[in-house]
Amino acid sequence: MSDRYAQAVNSAPGRLIASRLGLPRPARLDRYQAGSPVISGPVLAGAAPGGRLAAAIDRALDSFGATRPSDEQSKVKALVFDASAISDSTRLVELQHFFHPNVRRVQSSGRIVVLGTPPQGLPARQATAQRALEGFTRSLGKEIGRGITVQLVYVADGSEDQLDSTLRFLLSPRSAYVSGQVIRIGAPVSDTPRIDWQKPLEGKTALVTGASRGIGEAIAQTLHRDGAKLVLLDVPALSEDLTQVADRLDAETIELDITDAEAPAKIAGHLAGGIDIVVHNAGVTRDRTIAKMPEERWSSLMEINLSSEERINDELLAKNLLRENGRIVCVSSMSGIAGNSGQTNYATSKAGVIGMVQALAPELAERHATINAVAPGFIETQMTAKMPIPIREAGRRMNSMSQGGLPVDVAETIAWFASPASTAVNGNVVRVCGQSLLGA
Repeated sequence: MSDRYAQAVNSAPGRLIASRLGLPRPARLDRYQAGSPVISGPVLAGAAPGGRLAAAIDRALDSFGATRPSDEQSKVKALVFDASAISDSTRLVELQHFFHPNVRRVQSSGRIVVLGTPPQGLPARQATAQRALEGFTRSLGKEIGRGITVQLVYVADGSEDQLDSTLRFLLSPRSAYVSGQVIRIGAPVSDTPRIDWQKPLEGKTALVTGASRGIGEAIAQTLHRDGAKLVLLDVPALSEDLTQVADRLDAETIELDITDAEAPAKIAGHLAGGIDIVVHNAGVTRDRTIAKMPEERWSSLMEINLSSEERINDELLAKNLLRENGRIVCVSSMSGIAGNSGQTNYATSKAGVIGMVQALAPELAERHATINAVAPGFIETQMTAKMPIPIREAGRRMNSMSQGGLPVDVAETIAWFASPASTAVNGNVVRVCGQSLLGA
């Protein structure tokens, strides 16, 4: 559905009116086009003195051909700052030293990435300083505007050579609607294979649930673009839609209700040869306040959004069907982080998805696999198009981008998690919400 407000205020007369009235004017976001470079402009890298990541950052930038600025005044497409050496609150001024003279140089739809050390287990003063980076990046994301995204990446000691996949994603147009996020790169669960970055999922097989329309269809299209062979699942009632998507993407289909008692076994039977990527996307909303919530309305949603995912995971893991360096990716929601009036059932289920990811991450690592989640905010879909106009407009504007995201924004984030090169990204929950003003 088109965003008529954004179209209006980005027209020539609309820009003038918006400026005079102080109205938000959503930037036109750059999004990835097949074959385009990772980043279309110079990258300025800096570091607090003594940073341990500067060399790794340079190697990653060189690996995808990022250029450097020609002088100290020219515009740049991205800023990357190594804050790993900030070991005391008095040294946080290094952030001001780097960003104060450079932040205005960043072009529209540009990127800012700060890298640090995970605070857990550090000496108290160092942990304090590293945790402070979260406040800096989230605040910068809310003040900078012009479609520029800002992220913080914590890199564990010993994982300096695992930056490539994450920097490729965060610096590229693929992350257009991801901002204000904290991403953790830990120990790799498997050796990082050599891959074709144009087709990183070549030779991989991916199962996508709820694949017949909306976000699920976008996930399928994006994984197919990246080379994956697809198995698409949805309920029999959506058979026609599922078949159309599958025919277009040369995919296999499974038509069943994931809440059926036999569903996990049937899925496992279909995937008897093994699976590389499992995307749990299927989900519903059945909104009502808790005072008006009958048990059936609560329980049926919980079965679809959470309990069925647990049972499918249990079955696939029990039969060792998730292959080496495999991926489980779950779709949670901003509601699972911030809560939402009238969505106690939905928010509970999506918070449970986050809990499942965090609980299973260590077990998956032992199996040489990863599990992560995306938490979408306001995404332009058939469901949000049916919202009352005031609620829809509030959802669109209450984020740092002042606009809704697209299904492809969720899909691109899932594709990054699914990449064989993301072997050190495990147990993360990344919001795809344009840095929503609600929640953490």
